[in-house]
Amino acid sequence: MVTIGIVGAGLRGRLFAEALQAQPDVTVVGLAEPSAKVAEEARDATGLPVTASHTELLEAFDPDAVIVATPDFAHRQIAVEVAEAGKHLLIEKPVATTLDDARAIAAAVQGSGVRCLVGFENRWNPHVVQAKAAMASGSLGEPITASATLSNSFFVPTTMLSWAAQSSPAWFLMPHTLDLVLWLTGRKPVSVSAVGSRGVLAKRGIDTWDVVHALVSFDDGSTATLSSAWTLPDAADGIVDFRFQVIGTEGSVTADLSHQGLTVVSDKHRSVWPVSGRIGRSQVGPAVWMVQDFAAGLVDGGELGPDVDHGVLVTEIICAIEESMTTGQTVHLSSPSTEATGRA
Repeated sequence: MVTIGIVGAGLRGRLFAEALQAQPDVTVVGLAEPSAKVAEEARDATGLPVTASHTELLEAFDPDAVIVATPDFAHRQIAVEVAEAGKHLLIEKPVATTLDDARAIAAAVQGSGVRCLVGFENRWNPHVVQAKAAMASGSLGEPITASATLSNSFFVPTTMLSWAAQSSPAWFLMPHTLDLVLWLTGRKPVSVSAVGSRGVLAKRGIDTWDVVHALVSFDDGSTATLSSAWTLPDAADGIVDFRFQVIGTEGSVTADLSHQGLTVVSDKHRSVWPVSGRIGRSQVGPAVWMVQDFAAGLVDGGELGPDVDHGVLVTEIICAIEESMTTGQTVHLSSPSTEATGRA
């Protein structure tokens, strides 16, 4: 039996708790949440005990593993202390929002010998999995270029996230698309050039980037372009625009994850993702399958997925994107190992 605690009892923490309820040989022992209001909501929703901090969670329940589902910028102390306590980790992407924090977490994980999965959930997205299989088959040849767009409507930074001013489209969205491109192509990134704009969200009281565009160059001369915005109109077709393409020397793979062929028209036209929520008695979706696979991997000792080194690489690249937007210069990356690229 593997016991798991969850730090962060908001929407993601509660999603993970519910997803693990029926997982064989797994028990969620409790959650940790400093907000009294959110903690009470989590108790009502999950029926689980909720402590006020991760240290209380560790002391009260001594779980085998901990899921860190706090805001992106609030991972370091929790992850380091959990790792140093000898607990396995699932950390929501990005692993951290500074390179110093990411490296501190990696050092704690490696020093304690615990296992760590960084939650790049699209590794469990059926469209992405099929795209990976197509690339791995060799039928598309060698990658020439890739592109990915992942954007949100104003609803996400203005309503869904209370901490949007401490994040950006680069930190909240690009970890997904950057991991996707690294995984699909298996190439080593060597430099980043990026541009962005800001001011629209600032007028709404959220002083962060509105739009981010990045060009990533790889060691073999191939490239990838990434675009993310937090400024889609709320009246648009859903709150997410998610598309990607990889072009190879012998073919290409393209996906539009915004629609998946299902639209609903009532007071307005909107897309709906059918692989989400509940089907029958089962919860479904990439985040659900990711956390269930994490727990199963702890039980059977098998593969978990993208590790902390890969998480550090993604953080390094997004830090470089922010630096390039600020300076207007191309930023050259340190030499990542093969283990920390798309093969992780």
